[in-house]
Amino acid sequence: MPRFAANLSLMYPEREFLDRFEAAARDGFEAVEFLFPYEYAPNELAARLRANGLQQVLFNAPPGDAAANERGIACLPGREDEFRRGIEEALRYADALACPRIHVMAGLIPSGAERPALRAAYLDNLRWAAGVATRHDVQLMIEPINRRDIPGYFLNRQDDAHEIVQACGSPHVKVQMDLYHCQIVEGDVATKIRQYLPTGRVGHFQIAGVPQRHEPDLGELNYPYLFDVIDEVSAQCGWQGWVGCEYRPAAGTSAGLGWLRRLRA
Repeated sequence: MPRFAANLSLMYPEREFLDRFEAAARDGFEAVEFLFPYEYAPNELAARLRANGLQQVLFNAPPGDAAANERGIACLPGREDEFRRGIEEALRYADALACPRIHVMAGLIPSGAERPALRAAYLDNLRWAAGVATRHDVQLMIEPINRRDIPGYFLNRQDDAHEIVQACGSPHVKVQMDLYHCQIVEGDVATKIRQYLPTGRVGHFQIAGVPQRHEPDLGELNYPYLFDVIDEVSAQCGWQGWVGCEYRPAAGTSAGLGWLRRLRA
């Protein structure tokens, strides 16, 4: 069975954020992820992790101007200084939380922009960030995201993400393979797990039911089968990462964990 991390930004919405750590530990999670930690002091988050015996396995770098609905700035020419400050801030949090992975969001395609210029800026920023992350022993994740959830998002496909990782040429840049987004954009999910996991370029998985982004036992994907595929391929290639539960509970979070209890049984 894969190792599962609770996404505290989406799960346990019935609780205040800082109380979600205890709730996740009570439900048997050993690790957590979340989107953006920056409204809380690093030592405050670290204390919650320690108190509940949890590992922090992923969070996002600053997305740019959140009030303007920016979804990352890594692919935006002219924003390099801001991007670098954001990476430095994210690494400060990663050190405090002993977190080995940071998701670097690509960003939205500006009106009238040419993709080659955006791709060049994206690669330049990722290469710079990888050099800094190496000194902190942190991996940077890039995630293909479907354009139904985030219209205009720059990175959408698994093959494109893997080409970018290869072009970066750094073991500190990997793909965050969200099976929810993968199914919506391109499907053939099990084959893609078998194709990409052995390459060493997949650093993290995420899951949610398709199409409504609820629990993984709701919707069109057969997750028990996909978990078996992850286990099978992991045993062959030595992958030891985490699967983040980045879904919106259909009702109460703990009540909706029947899928996890069945796996544990």
